[in-house]
This record gives sequence, structure tokens and C-alpha cells, in this order.
Amino acid sequence: MSLNHIRPWRNIYRRESRQIMVGSVPVGGGAPISVQTMTNTDTRDVAATVAQVQAAADAGADIVRISVPDKDSAKALKDIVAEVSVPIVADIHFHYKRGIEAAEAGAACLRINPGNIGSEDRVREVIAAARDHGCSMRIGVNAGSLEKHLLDKYGEPCPDAMVESGLEHMRILQDNDFHEFKISVKASDVFMAAAAYQKLAEATDAPIHLGITEAGGLMSGTIKSAIGMGNLLWMGIGDTLRVSLSADPVEEVKVGYEMLKSLGLRHRGVNIISCPSCARQGFDVIKTVEALEKRLEHIETPMSLSIIGCVVNGPGEALMTDVGFTGGGAGIGMVYLAGKQSHKMSNDQMIEHIVEQVEARAADIEAGAAQAAE
Repeated sequence: MSLNHIRPWRNIYRRESRQIMVGSVPVGGGAPISVQTMTNTDTRDVAATVAQVQAAADAGADIVRISVPDKDSAKALKDIVAEVSVPIVADIHFHYKRGIEAAEAGAACLRINPGNIGSEDRVREVIAAARDHGCSMRIGVNAGSLEKHLLDKYGEPCPDAMVESGLEHMRILQDNDFHEFKISVKASDVFMAAAAYQKLAEATDAPIHLGITEAGGLMSGTIKSAIGMGNLLWMGIGDTLRVSLSADPVEEVKVGYEMLKSLGLRHRGVNIISCPSCARQGFDVIKTVEALEKRLEHIETPMSLSIIGCVVNGPGEALMTDVGFTGGGAGIGMVYLAGKQSHKMSNDQMIEHIVEQVEARAADIEAGAAQAAE
């Protein structure tokens, strides 16, 4: 049950934007914020790329981007699109013909970088291919690849230069009566990216794709992305996002969802509320949570689980969760269901028992939702 109606300080008022479609996924216009990732396989290896796309989709990815660096990759893209269930964004750099080929291959969206795609005439050819094949587009501005005339004007990459680059490219699309586009202004510097996105949000009603580019490894990149994108999301800015990590694309999806879940913007899977543990813990909280995270990855139903080591905060946290376990004494803890004390359970059987309780609760929620939809 949402308590936002009585807790106004928890509400995030999202920026109004117009809506586009990326394949079957709506972006902007109040649609749920979509989570994206990008493959890191050789696109020419169809089997490996399809497997990675499917793994990302299983983790919850709404959209997956695939690099199309050469003609052979564009050919492989057609086979990849035919075998996957999520919309594919073709990542295009340097050669406009790859964009045309990707549209013909069935890409749902073309990501182009105004700093390296070429002249307006070439961009117009990509626009024509996108229109002919029902593709949307993403204008992807990066601080590291701004156009020379903007670097000459501003002296260095900066938020104003990034936004000006994006608006210039938007004008080309709009002058050609193409409006099915979203836009991003990414930088590896959190301050620069955040400032650019705020300026962009004021300058256009186009859907905005969020990202802190080249954020780093799993831990450092997660922190940097959470700080940069988390603040923007809190301000209501952002219609779709990608967490850029030097890690498995599945990890990008997980981090993206955790970011949205922490702000109440998306709900998928089990949200585990757990204590950091201390000398009062009645069981090994850290190992228990690690085990439960792995055991419960298959649950897609939004629900909450509290795992608290002792009775200081355990009962209070359990009142707010679907399933809870609070450590006690003599190797036994208390199980809570729907916020109420239910029964005791020994620590050595606790993990299996909690998995069973979560699965049962998820099944009940899904059954209730199906009945309500009838």
C-alpha cells in the first residue's frame, strides 16, 4: 500500500515531457522511467549478443542498446532483433550509413552523436530512414565529443556547450518534421552532467535519457551514478536511464532498478531492508542477506522484506514490510507476515523458510492482481 497520500514529502513531481515510443516501450509523458543497458559483446557474434540481451531482459531491462560500428554488425543486428523480446537501440558513431542500415535491420531506436555523425545532409538521410522504418531516435551529447565550433566558442566542455549541441541537433530533426526523439547530455563529471541536464530540462519538453557516462567500476560507478542521477530523479528530471558501469550489463540493470526503487519511482522484485549488523545480532545478517539476494532474484513481483539482526529496530521495520525476520536469542528469531508477528523460526532453517514465505506472498499478490484485472 502506498502511503504517499499522507506523506507528501515522499512525492516526486516529475517534469512534464511529451511521449515517444521505443518499440513497444513508452518513454516520457508520465510513463514509468525505463531502465536501459548496453551489450559489450562483439555485435557480429549473434549468439553471444542475443544471450547477453536476454540476460539483461531477464534482469528487468526495458530497452537494450547495441553498438553498430561496421557493416557486418549492421547485418548481424537484423538476426539479433529477430531473436530478442526487448526493443533494441542501435548505437551509431562516425558513419551515418550505419544508422540507415540499422533502421533497415529493425532497430527500434537510433542513437546518434551530433559531435561525430557528420553534416546536416547526412543526418537528414538518417532521419528519413528512421521515419521510413518506424524508428525513434536519441540525440546523445557527450562532453568528450563536442563539436569543434562549440569547443572554440566555450573553450572547454561545459554544461552550456552540451545543451547548445543538443538543441542544435534537435533543430535539425524538428526542421525535418521529425519529433520522435529523446535526448541526453552525458558527462563523466557529476557536476557538469547534473548542471547540463537541469538546463536541458528547462529548454525542451523532449523526453530525457539520463546517464553519467564512463562512471567507472561496479562500486565507484554505482556511487557516482547514484549521486548524479539520483539528484536529477529527485528533481523530477528523467524519463529513461542507463547506469554506465565497467561491469556486466546485468549489474547496470540491477543498479538502475535499485536507484528507482529507493526513490519510489519503479517497483520490481524484492526490496530487502537490512541492518548493517553489530554485536547485538542474533544471526549472521551479512551472509543471510547475500544468500537471500541470490535466492530471490527470480521474484519480479514488487514486495518488501526486512532482515534485522536484533529487536532494537527489527519489530518496527517488520511492521512496514510484507515479510520480516528479526533476530532473537538462543538461535531463534521471529517471522513477521504482513507487518504482524506470525511465528518463531530457528536461524539454521531461516533462509529456506523466508524464501518460501516470499514466494508464497508473491503468488498471493499476483493472484490478487489477476483477479482485480478480470
